[in-house]
Amino acid sequence: MRLEQKLRTFGSVPFTHGTLLSILETYRSPNDKIVRMIDDGMLQPIRKGLYTVSPEISGVPISLPLVANLLYGPSYVSMDYALSHYGIIPERVIEVTSMTTKRGKVYDLPIGRFSYTHSQPRLYSIGIKRIENPDQTGYLMASPEKALCDKLIFTRNLNIQSQRALKALLFDDLRIDEDALVHFNPEVIMACISVNVKADMLQALLILVNDMQREVS
Repeated sequence: MRLEQKLRTFGSVPFTHGTLLSILETYRSPNDKIVRMIDDGMLQPIRKGLYTVSPEISGVPISLPLVANLLYGPSYVSMDYALSHYGIIPERVIEVTSMTTKRGKVYDLPIGRFSYTHSQPRLYSIGIKRIENPDQTGYLMASPEKALCDKLIFTRNLNIQSQRALKALLFDDLRIDEDALVHFNPEVIMACISVNVKADMLQALLILVNDMQREVS
């Protein structure tokens, strides 16, 4: 099998230096070959020891959320990037924002910026979905409700409790699509409230979502 065909089998899935050496075992100087492959645009380095096949070879775009999952874990994509993905906020978000049970971390890499915020395990485990890529690979991302809860909880110095202040934040500052809240699952918000982290603010969100859903029912 030709080298390009072997690389194409990875699709958008990142792989390690060791994996790359295994498919270059017939080369006398595999590390030199890797350098040439990067220079020729066949490989896209993510960080030291981790690569992805360039879209020109794989035929599929690099999945930044999938890279985020594999770059530092356990983790799932959440907050701004997830809210943008679902169309809940209008802005296109460049930085891939994730939650992790490990300490927070930031990677500034050639393919983008990846940030990780620490979450306690009880909160972390709520509302995680698997999102499928077109090439049938997948990654973990917060549900819409969990992404907003994470945004509210982990935005520093934010502790809104009144409905008026919450509406101003959501609809004026964040420019959240009101129709999106109508389709939220209140049970996810309730589960986040039970962890008792900024519970009053999440309770205000729950009341707002329930009121909006009653208005359209």
